[in-house]
Amino acid sequence: MGKVLLATGLIALMILFNAWFIIPEGGRGIVVRFGKVLRDEQNIPVVYEPGLHVKWPLVSTVKILDARIQTLDNQADRFVTKEKKDLVVDSYIKWRISDFSRYYLATGGGETSRAELLLKRKFSDRLRSEMGRLDVRDIVTDSRGRLTTDVRDALNKGSAGTEQLDLDEEGPVDSVDGLHNNSMAALGIAVVDVRIKQINLPTEVSEAIFNRMRAERESVARSQRSQGQEEAEKLRAQADYGVTKTLSEAQKQALIIRGEGDAEAANIFARTYSQDPDFFAFLRSLSAYEKSFVSNNSLLFMDSNSEFLRFMKSP
Repeated sequence: MGKVLLATGLIALMILFNAWFIIPEGGRGIVVRFGKVLRDEQNIPVVYEPGLHVKWPLVSTVKILDARIQTLDNQADRFVTKEKKDLVVDSYIKWRISDFSRYYLATGGGETSRAELLLKRKFSDRLRSEMGRLDVRDIVTDSRGRLTTDVRDALNKGSAGTEQLDLDEEGPVDSVDGLHNNSMAALGIAVVDVRIKQINLPTEVSEAIFNRMRAERESVARSQRSQGQEEAEKLRAQADYGVTKTLSEAQKQALIIRGEGDAEAANIFARTYSQDPDFFAFLRSLSAYEKSFVSNNSLLFMDSNSEFLRFMKSP
């Protein structure tokens, strides 16, 4: 009997423990009973706030969903503009769950990976359509803010077609809740913000542009270098001309001065010779003797009656 009571108590304790559940902060919970989302009297899905709650044990399961704003970082993808030019766009999306029941059913049990896959697919199609209506100048300037706003509104409200977006045009709607069936609201998701992190040209286009810029810069550098060499040659020629002119002027002045000095010396010799020719002849002979007999190895053969030795024989 005691064992039966113990087993009954344990079963009752397990059932009681299974009847309580806790929703953490930043989350929301929905209860699924027999495969269907629990609804209230107005047929509105019941969403449990953070805290301690009670459910029917064993027959009810709780699915906790993240109610915070989440970030979906998209990989850089290639898009074509109105000018048929390719751009590589890197972007991200801020989103949150707006309808937990609809989100749970649309994502097959509230799987975040499936929700992000659906969101990424719709976002890529919408962004591709929007960028196809703009040229490169509009995309990289202030129109980028309008571009992301249009994409966000199109994701939230849906659109009638995939080629053009007109928010005033009525498109196909969900017959129950009045939602566009191609909007994220139909999946229980609200897109909070859409941002473009950076826009780049494809690798092959960037390399072609860089090569063209490099060729242009090299052409400018060659032009500047040739102009510099031309100016250097002009300056060098002017400097050489100045040096040659200065040297020629100096040589001219030197020749003039030397000529004037020689003329003055000749005049002095002439005046001196005219005053005492004999003494002048004597001095010139002594100078000739000094130059002739300066070396110890000098050996001269001459006639003793030579006029050159007349002052040595007869002082």
